[in-house]
Amino acid sequence: MRFFRLLGVSIALAATAAGALAQLPPVTVVGKGVRNPVEKSYRKMVRGMDLFERRHALAPQATLAFRLLPRKRDTDMASVRVDVVGQEVDFNVPVAADGTFVLPRNQQALAEDAVVTPNRRAQTMTWRTEIRTPGLPPGTRRLGDLRLECEVGMEADLISNNRSLFDRLAGLFADTPAYCSGRNQRYLFFSQRPLFGVTLVSGARRQIVPVDRLYAGATIDPTLPAELPFCDCEVLLDRTYFLPLGDPGWPDDTLVQFEWMDAPAPVQPPAETQPLQRALEAVAIGSGTRADLEAALGPLTAVRFDSGYEVAVYRGAPLRKDGDAPELVVLYGPAGRALKARVRPADDNGPQ
Repeated sequence: MRFFRLLGVSIALAATAAGALAQLPPVTVVGKGVRNPVEKSYRKMVRGMDLFERRHALAPQATLAFRLLPRKRDTDMASVRVDVVGQEVDFNVPVAADGTFVLPRNQQALAEDAVVTPNRRAQTMTWRTEIRTPGLPPGTRRLGDLRLECEVGMEADLISNNRSLFDRLAGLFADTPAYCSGRNQRYLFFSQRPLFGVTLVSGARRQIVPVDRLYAGATIDPTLPAELPFCDCEVLLDRTYFLPLGDPGWPDDTLVQFEWMDAPAPVQPPAETQPLQRALEAVAIGSGTRADLEAALGPLTAVRFDSGYEVAVYRGAPLRKDGDAPELVVLYGPAGRALKARVRPADDNGPQ
């Protein structure tokens, strides 16, 4: 009898548990089986799309897409799948070979507060907007496009930096598009190829972006290498740059010109117009090493990348107390030899 009483209690408990489970809401599994997947809010991304339409005057000929980028060295970007998943809604979003995708509008996904999730784990990828005006010269971007990229990216909440690091880069951080017009904003852009230099061109005005605004500020932040695992620039450090998005002196049609690490060196100005001429001559393109240059000039600031390339910086004295110092920037290849160099003069105040 005792056995049958225990059996009856077990059956009753099982029935009670089954009834409780039947009353639970359905559970949605995101990331298509990926544990701890990367995901973003569909509603927030659509808000970014809405802002793009409202602020389209910044980039009137451009279109909007979203881009996926790697954060870790072993992230496989060749087979990324993106899905929009909610309680009931579930659909795939095609991803182009370059990692870009266009997010369709879907009222059910909005109502269900769906997530946009690639089949990759959190912290292995990062997100950016892709706003491009067609017909620009190769190796250039338009400043108005990039201003709008920042605004849409902030509205869509795409930034995946560790906040402690990003706070230090950005000053007072704010998750709003207004951040992009601030004087001290540090919105990280990623170029298509490793960068050696960035120049702003508007009519007859031409200005080299200081090296401290490349490589996530690594040339002025000795602690950055240790903190790279917490930055979405971890494996793209040689492609990152900041721009003067809030400086009205640069119109939206300003061209942003890129000089790639693996491109031939441009022709240098005549020697008599070149600041830091003695320093430049000490570089010895094709044969000189960083040790040779340090022996001639003294200690340099250097940043080494995963590719084996290295950038070394020598700074002269500023012409005035609040001005930028002139800088000599040298690119060294994996073999340790100087490949090219550029000089940024002291009287070029640089973007604010």
